[in-house]
Amino acid sequence: MTASPFMLNALSLAHQAMRITSPNPRVGCVIVNAAGHIVGQGHTQKAGGPHAEIVALQHAAIQGHDVVGATAYVTLEPCSHHGRTGPCCDALVQAKVGKVVAALADPNPLVSGQGFSRLKAAGIEVEIGDGAQLAEEQNLGFLSRMKRQNPWVRLKVAASLDGQTALQNGQSQWITGPEARADGHAWRARSCAILTGIGTVLTDDPLLDLRLCPNLSADHRMPHLVIVDSQLETPLSAKLFQHSQPGSKPARQVWIYAAKDHPEKRAALEALGAQVSVLPNEQGKVDLPALMTDLAKREVNELHVEAGHKLNGSLIREACVDEFLVYLAPQLLGLGQGMANWGPLEDLSQGLSLEFTETQLIGKDLRVLARVTR
Repeated sequence: MTASPFMLNALSLAHQAMRITSPNPRVGCVIVNAAGHIVGQGHTQKAGGPHAEIVALQHAAIQGHDVVGATAYVTLEPCSHHGRTGPCCDALVQAKVGKVVAALADPNPLVSGQGFSRLKAAGIEVEIGDGAQLAEEQNLGFLSRMKRQNPWVRLKVAASLDGQTALQNGQSQWITGPEARADGHAWRARSCAILTGIGTVLTDDPLLDLRLCPNLSADHRMPHLVIVDSQLETPLSAKLFQHSQPGSKPARQVWIYAAKDHPEKRAALEALGAQVSVLPNEQGKVDLPALMTDLAKREVNELHVEAGHKLNGSLIREACVDEFLVYLAPQLLGLGQGMANWGPLEDLSQGLSLEFTETQLIGKDLRVLARVTR
């Protein structure tokens, strides 16, 4: 996971955009002159705002720096299409930079090599691959949506060391400490949407907001909320609607997925601003793979799951999970409710194979990141 110093600078800038660019990728750009000095830098702004390359060129212009013949280090292929903004590759051509070093090609079908082609056609040297693995990690969700037409699904669990997320009577607050809960909210903040089930809504009446995230910028967007609710049992008084009302700051969408339509209840939920979709599978439950495909169409890159053991088990069984974010408390609870209700399996080989990618103490709790191996 190596990268050149200038690309590391660009990746650091992209990290600053972690919570604001959705549904666009997180991109950083650093422009370096022939003397090896940084003359412009920036990261992609919120959707509709300028991309990293434009911000870096503007930064250079404001300082009075010449970028003719300079090298632009950018963490993703400069775009070549007209969306909310103009093509970044054209802006680099017009600025007469001499070289572009990109970490990754953009798999978006609207770009997909066209940015590089237009740069090369203008006589600009192009180098690809510097810092590629680090750039991929920053944009797991965007790359997943473009390549697989599915979001990157991260399932968060807070449990005791023996894997219990609640006692048998349902008590679960709080197994982990305040530091772990705040860290969990930070992972919520980087996601495009948060998914939970009707069981959690009825039992906990959660806000599922970002209240434990300090110093959110004015550009930060509230992750949308996804409810798996087969029979449309979501209460009209649920706290989750607090941030979806017109005029609330910041606003978010509430998307409810059901297995059966109940017209009167659907109308009442839609009157509160929710969008209801009916996606049944053959068992009369919500079709979870179809739900994921639909979320990708809604431009969800990263999906953060905070649900109960039943829905967690269904998501695992339907191969909908890419990564687990697990907080383990230094406590044993004995018989209770586990992380995920699925199986039983007949052979160890049928288990879900994971790769540990990170372990870290967060307060008194252990945070484990584990990725599904496919």
